Amino acid sequence: MSIRIYVPIDSTALSLGAERVATAIAAEAARRDIAIELVRNGSRGAFWLEPMVEVQTPAGRMAYGPVQPTDVAPLFDAGFTTGGRHTLSLGPADDIPYLKHQERLTSGRIGLTDPLDLDDYINHGGYIGLCSALQMSGADVVKEVTDSGLRGRGGAGFPTGIKWNTVRGASASRKYVVCNADEGDSGTFSDRMIMEGDPYCLIEGMTIAGIAVGATQGYIYLRSEYPHAFRTLQEAIRRARAAGWLGEDVRGSGRTFELEVRLGAGAYICGEETSLLESLEGKRGIVRFKPPLPALEGLFGQPTVINNVISLASVPVILAKGGAFYRDYGMGRSRGTLPFQLAGNIRRGGLVEKAFGLTMNELLYDFGGGSLSGRPIRAVQVGGPLGAYLPESQFDLPLDYEEYAKHGAMIGHGGIVVFDDMVDMARMARYAMEFCAVESCGKCTPCRIGSTRGVEVIDRIVANEERGRNIALLQSLCDTMVNGSLCALGGMAPYPVLSALNHFPEDFGIAKSAAA
Repeated sequence: MSIRIYVPIDSTALSLGAERVATAIAAEAARRDIAIELVRNGSRGAFWLEPMVEVQTPAGRMAYGPVQPTDVAPLFDAGFTTGGRHTLSLGPADDIPYLKHQERLTSGRIGLTDPLDLDDYINHGGYIGLCSALQMSGADVVKEVTDSGLRGRGGAGFPTGIKWNTVRGASASRKYVVCNADEGDSGTFSDRMIMEGDPYCLIEGMTIAGIAVGATQGYIYLRSEYPHAFRTLQEAIRRARAAGWLGEDVRGSGRTFELEVRLGAGAYICGEETSLLESLEGKRGIVRFKPPLPALEGLFGQPTVINNVISLASVPVILAKGGAFYRDYGMGRSRGTLPFQLAGNIRRGGLVEKAFGLTMNELLYDFGGGSLSGRPIRAVQVGGPLGAYLPESQFDLPLDYEEYAKHGAMIGHGGIVVFDDMVDMARMARYAMEFCAVESCGKCTPCRIGSTRGVEVIDRIVANEERGRNIALLQSLCDTMVNGSLCALGGMAPYPVLSALNHFPEDFGIAKSAAA
């Protein structure tokens, strides 16, 4: 009987040497005449331990890491194929504190299964949600999603059920489901992990959305910088179609849902839903005026559900276990869980899925272990390059959409980038404006011109050129961008700028007392 050994095929693990480790394990097993089954699973998200190798034993899956090719022979010498002790031993994978203390509803299968093995997916609870949805009316499916309290995980936090109900109620000859997989925010990788580590979960969620609203065609709009995700999704779609989970007659239900992957061309603005639709239609990716809303006139002018990867990947567990089950996690109007992503100057970077309501301190220290440099953490940016910078004084705020909004911040996609006390926050503010200037589609003046002028004004403030006058000018400019931009790129670029100015005035040459 062969011994099952798991080596991740996730992009992060590959970048850290997982392919070389897998090759070394196969070669060493052959040299020792040990029968093994090498399974390429997704990463569990504890990236500081990658490549993390797991071995199936009678006592469960035993983990070792981070493993390099030179470690492989000593691991065999130590009897790791039967769970033997070694300096790289981590014990049972499920007992690693970083993983044990999470609440993985959306990412629960990542790292457990072979991402492309459909039977493995089904054996770990896959497609229960779709089977339930096929027995329900579209209205009842939408109601279950609405009752769950699920909100868009892409940034705005708009209630998913309301969006779906609008599309369901629209009268049209054809409707679409579009997945925004153009994951381009700094410090974010949860979408990629789903697509590479549990692609059927996304496929199932999109199929349920199609059943709910009456859409027969879906598109995954994927950033071109994710070649591994692209190949995995293409193959998963092919296998799902061959098994009857996609196509003209989904599992004999008489319902139709087809799915394709389309690659973007690297424009950050195409993460905005209307720019994405323009690009998907083969046009230049620029923002559309709203109204009409995409839910009524979206792709090719037809009613369209647009959700991001995590939103759609959260749907199967809701339909499998019920809206009330999902709603029991979280706080206030922020229900369920969110896969937070720790990046930047952090000792233990990776994916942490928790219910809303925990604090930044818990993420940074209980899970992240503090800064990698060992220096004090001075600031974190939450929600991508347009997210506000939070100072240490706000690390005890509960991670909740409304609570963060009260403090001029957002949770967004859950990406968290960490900075220690060596960071220059004036430079970070300038970068935010410069980023907006580079990535602007150019359609509206506040974003196109305001961001360029913003860089110039910040430079004058730092150089102490009429500092008081230029601070007032920067604040006025930010107000114009927030209230006059067509989309969130221009409308949110001021968030990191103003938060840096308000919380770290000394980096701009301003005394704290004067800023107050």
